[in-house]
Amino acid sequence: MVRVGLVGIGFMGWIHYLAYQRSQRAEVTAFVSRDAKKRAGDWRGIHGNFGPPGEQIDVGSMSVYAELEQLLQDPAIDLVDVCLPPHLHASVVREALAAGKHVLCEKPLALDAEDAKALVDAATEANRRLMVAQVLPFMSEFAYVLAAAREQRFGRVLLGRFRRVIGPPDWIPDFYDPRRVGGPLVDLHVHDAHFIRLLFGMPERVTSRGSLFENEPQYFESIFEFRDPQQLAAATSDVTASPGRPFTHGFEVHFEEAVMHFEWASYTDGGASMPLVVLPRTGGVERPTIDGGDPVTAFTAEIEAAAAAVAGEPLDPALDGLLAADALRLCAAQAESIRQRSTVTL
Repeated sequence: MVRVGLVGIGFMGWIHYLAYQRSQRAEVTAFVSRDAKKRAGDWRGIHGNFGPPGEQIDVGSMSVYAELEQLLQDPAIDLVDVCLPPHLHASVVREALAAGKHVLCEKPLALDAEDAKALVDAATEANRRLMVAQVLPFMSEFAYVLAAAREQRFGRVLLGRFRRVIGPPDWIPDFYDPRRVGGPLVDLHVHDAHFIRLLFGMPERVTSRGSLFENEPQYFESIFEFRDPQQLAAATSDVTASPGRPFTHGFEVHFEEAVMHFEWASYTDGGASMPLVVLPRTGGVERPTIDGGDPVTAFTAEIEAAAAAVAGEPLDPALDGLLAADALRLCAAQAESIRQRSTVTL
């Protein structure tokens, strides 16, 4: 069993904690928080745009620390799971690697690609695993698409359209500050940028158009071009003015022999879903049986993959820090394209 020190008891820290409760390969044995109430187990003030609200938890079996240095000095911890606000990721990851710990870091790994690549290099020098929790490839519908592409079950993948939209992110302070969060590109769309990179490879050009809020892209449409002229990806992302629909995402992916389609949205009065369907070129509709509906399940799958890598098994490409850095490169190119109203070559 991989022993985990959890750093950051906010929304994502709470979701990760729930995922560890279901894991067969990793367990939270320690956590750090400067909040005395959270150190005592009162996590009831935590909330986000999916999943259950925080609860009172039993901390009796865990080592509880007020300072990061205390946790990093704990010899019983194999893996440090970083769930802090984005602007703190790079410095904490660097410290954890220097302390000889393997690291799983919530997305984004850093706020720009150069810092992210430097962290990957630091992990290589320290001979430690550095993994990035982008989660999307572990969600059942997206995992199904990736598996089909890797197996060429329906021939080559040709086209992908992706959509990711949230309501006002009131639970995230400084959401549009590029030095702290990064706005919809780095905090939201980076999921789809990473998935596009994983599914198609690195694009050669990107063209984006959209609007700016506090000089950061607020809503935008992007087209990604690849070396193969038959391949194309498109993505849309934005923050809507209404809190009535906190979150929605979906995709349509075209293979040579089939199309896959999926949509899901949460509303303040419940959820709505268009479950994954496969539309073969020969006709008809296939409805794959997959595990879905509980978002924590994907985080558990992600944690299991990270624990396997710490145990010496091959690294799942979805956790690779270099691909996470590439996703940040794509986001930066999109921002440049929006501001300059131009096509950016990568």
